[in-house]
Amino acid sequence: MNKQDKCAAFFPLTREEARAGGIETPDFVYVCGDAYVDHPSFGCAVICRYLEAHGFTCAIISQPDWRTTDAFKEFGRPKLGFLVSSGNIDSMVAHYSVSKHRRKYDYYSPAGKIGLRPDRAVIVYCNKIREAYGDVPIIIGGLEASLRRFAHYDYWSDTVRRSVLVDSRADIVSYGMGEKTILELARLLERGVPVKKIRGVRGTAYLIKNTDKTPEDSIFIGEYDDLKQDKKAYAAAFKIQYENQDAISGKPLLEGYGDKILVQEPPMFPLEQKELDKVYSLPYARAWHPSYDALGGVPAIEEVKFSVTHNRGCFGECNFCALTFHQGRAVRCRSKESVLAEVEKITHLPDFKGYIHDIGGPTANFRAPACEKQVKHGVCKDKRCLAPVPCKNLKVDHSEYLDILTEAERIPGVKKVFVRSGIRFDYLMLDKDKRFFKKLVRDHVSGQLKVAPEHCSTRVLNAMGKPSFGVYKAFQKEFLQYSKEAGLEQYLVPYLMSSHPGSKLDDAIELSLFLRGCGMNPEQVQDFYPTPGTVSTVMYYTGIDPLSGKEIFVPTNAEDKRLQRALLQSGKPENAEFLREQLARRGRSDLIGYGDGKLVPPASKKPFVKRKPQNAYPKNQHKEAASKNYPRKRKTR
Repeated sequence: MNKQDKCAAFFPLTREEARAGGIETPDFVYVCGDAYVDHPSFGCAVICRYLEAHGFTCAIISQPDWRTTDAFKEFGRPKLGFLVSSGNIDSMVAHYSVSKHRRKYDYYSPAGKIGLRPDRAVIVYCNKIREAYGDVPIIIGGLEASLRRFAHYDYWSDTVRRSVLVDSRADIVSYGMGEKTILELARLLERGVPVKKIRGVRGTAYLIKNTDKTPEDSIFIGEYDDLKQDKKAYAAAFKIQYENQDAISGKPLLEGYGDKILVQEPPMFPLEQKELDKVYSLPYARAWHPSYDALGGVPAIEEVKFSVTHNRGCFGECNFCALTFHQGRAVRCRSKESVLAEVEKITHLPDFKGYIHDIGGPTANFRAPACEKQVKHGVCKDKRCLAPVPCKNLKVDHSEYLDILTEAERIPGVKKVFVRSGIRFDYLMLDKDKRFFKKLVRDHVSGQLKVAPEHCSTRVLNAMGKPSFGVYKAFQKEFLQYSKEAGLEQYLVPYLMSSHPGSKLDDAIELSLFLRGCGMNPEQVQDFYPTPGTVSTVMYYTGIDPLSGKEIFVPTNAEDKRLQRALLQSGKPENAEFLREQLARRGRSDLIGYGDGKLVPPASKKPFVKRKPQNAYPKNQHKEAASKNYPRKRKTR
């Protein structure tokens, strides 16, 4: 197959490819901060395929050089407008670690090369398009635009920034999962409705004059100038936003910008099962664009190439997660037939080795809305489904998910199906039918199962919106029991977070002692990362829990954050001296010593010298030992 034939399976990246496909001027040009991967896990591909399925033509400008306007003129002025996204994640998160150090690898760029997109990509791209084409319609979407649609705290500049719509000079934000929204906008533009006149489309935000009529039942959340100066006002505004992210119960929201008003229409109704099935049945090439072959490909596809997404939305509502603000709490799922059809399609990929890496989603074991009330009346504004205790109306059922996993294993060519995306263990523990739990342990874990207790302190877990630690310990006990019954040596790998709002020194010590007691010394610990659109980020900035209005302790001092992280890794020799110094200074010398209840040994009279590892066998004997097939000792936790 020649290069032109290979490119025909993809949307065009160049004018030559567009003409080869019979497109002289596309309806839409999609400008994206990621390299172009035509796979249903990548938002650019999904939106373009969805528009294509409804008769619109699309071309893609991927990772353009933003220093001039030349790259943005590749296809000329599109018939209907530009669509702009930073890519699958926020460009600032893509570029910087929680310590604000520049990352050295970008999974969404060819060969992981860093620096192929600008900071605050949506703003930069849109302003270059304005420079090139003036008043052309610009619609922004994706995670960066969606989570920054209101005034928002920006961790990297330590300020409250304006809505991305204001700074980008775009016309409309399409927020959330945007298939239905973008299709409605495309049809209005095709009919000749000026973009400045488009109003009332669910899932959008736009600017109007402060003298214009606002939507009925709308709620004014505040003036930007007040929100950036008054932390209480900012927290109160976020609570209103949070409570109105449901398509059934959400109201239009207004935010003031002097002589203009930002209007957010209520969320678009989620795609129902047949609609979701259609999205995932579209003709994705399921690969990166051939132009990246010589560059080494795009690393981000490796994690999802042999995986299937079966649901959207999450009623777990962890406070540090932006899913509530983007996908929403209303869970919708694909049909079993659709999921199995995609698994079968994957088996025909040339490099498939027989292993389905995941059948999951935001939370793998959610297959339906939390309760009947959510379907009819929307999600509750004043309660959570799972934490701190499960709602009495919560429906718990893993039977259909169990059927999907079981039938996927029977598809010719499939050797094994794994579950690698998050399992909500507290939801799993509520299921009195243990068939799914036992099968998960027996057949769908590759030695280690990643779960997210995040902490063990009740105070911190409450601030996170997570269940009590007793639920995790009960889950751990059953997991190990079922593993033993299946004759398998398997382990849980817990995700842990340090320095989350609410976490004081005593909480970090409690978690460190728990890890010591379990013989665990995690190699990596995630510091809390304040990203736009989360409850926890509002806590971090304001010192207020926006949902309760109560003040909350926040570890923001660099030394305090380092100490909390070091406590979670107290077994590392390089942390010992720092821990001894800090614990003594803070009146906790009782934790220095040997034995139970101690976290760090006393200072040695001899300086610590890192020794070179020794061979397990005498000199020149390792080759002979290997030839005799000596069993290797398996690592244990």
